[in-house]
Amino acid sequence: MNADKNTALYEKMAAEQDKFRDWLKTQPPEEILNHAYEYVVREDILMAMEELDLPQSRAAALLASPSPLADVYKEFADRETSYMDVVRDSIEQRAEAALDTQRELPLYRHDAAHAREQGDLDLYRASRRANIACKEAIETAIADNYRDNRLDRDAVPQVIEQFGYTRTLYVLANTVQQKDWDGRFSSANKTWAKTVDIPPNPDGFGGERNLDFVVDSHSGLVDLFLTQARQDYLRLQPLTPEEIQAEAARLLQELRVPDTPNSPHGTHYMARVSPDFLARAGTQAHDQLMKLLPFRSLAITGLVDRPGTYVTILASEDRSKELRQRRPSVRRQLKQEPHPAEKGEKKAPARKKTEPER
Repeated sequence: MNADKNTALYEKMAAEQDKFRDWLKTQPPEEILNHAYEYVVREDILMAMEELDLPQSRAAALLASPSPLADVYKEFADRETSYMDVVRDSIEQRAEAALDTQRELPLYRHDAAHAREQGDLDLYRASRRANIACKEAIETAIADNYRDNRLDRDAVPQVIEQFGYTRTLYVLANTVQQKDWDGRFSSANKTWAKTVDIPPNPDGFGGERNLDFVVDSHSGLVDLFLTQARQDYLRLQPLTPEEIQAEAARLLQELRVPDTPNSPHGTHYMARVSPDFLARAGTQAHDQLMKLLPFRSLAITGLVDRPGTYVTILASEDRSKELRQRRPSVRRQLKQEPHPAEKGEKKAPARKKTEPER
């Protein structure tokens, strides 16, 4: 019967495993470790055999082998690629989950005393550990991406991917604040850093805990890193109406500068649109820019022999025109207009329904 063959096969494999275990126990620790993986897999094979019901011919064929368990293990080891694929996938999935957890961890913006009073010590400590890890990641990114006297643009994204803009910029602002004396930081970055609220966080020994997440790389390189991080973050923010107006005014001024048409064929006046504007502008911002510039022949285009994007107008256009005025938002006007009751107007009394004469 099939059951008899399978039972006999299982018992033979179990005896083979007992013998392997007894041998393994006599080996030095290094040899035991070398065979640890094999031992675990053989145990799994035995577990599978408890439930497996092989056809009689196949069970008999395995049973005829002097060491069926070792044979099955060898077959498994030869097919280990799929198993290792599962292992690699597990590593990648767990790393991705850990990265998501790290990115989503909220930045705690208060000191230890406040956290203690509010019962937030666990959140404070987790955020502080993340600040320190972010500081170390910035140092590693700078070290890995500084070559030929320049900082590669890959430095910032590899840190942002781990910690996001909020924590990265917080750590960088803290660094500049703690090194306000350092002239290698630009005045623009120093001014920006002062706008970030980072409360002092003294410890019980007169030290300052915020020093634990000060980036220790060369200040000039940290300044370059910070400048790029701020620029990259800004490009992700939608353009404000004021910024669109400023770009339109700049383009109008540039269109007025040349005395003769400055397009390649001498038929148009042209001015290059700011790359920063283009990086942040969506369709709506483009449309608003076009509406502000007062020219019938206005077009936004690229040129074959020149980098960038340009606004162009025909040479016959009147370049003395001023920008068109932005139309006020109807929704904003409605929000700003006071309700009749707020103007001191009395609401007319409701008319009473008159009963018909009977």
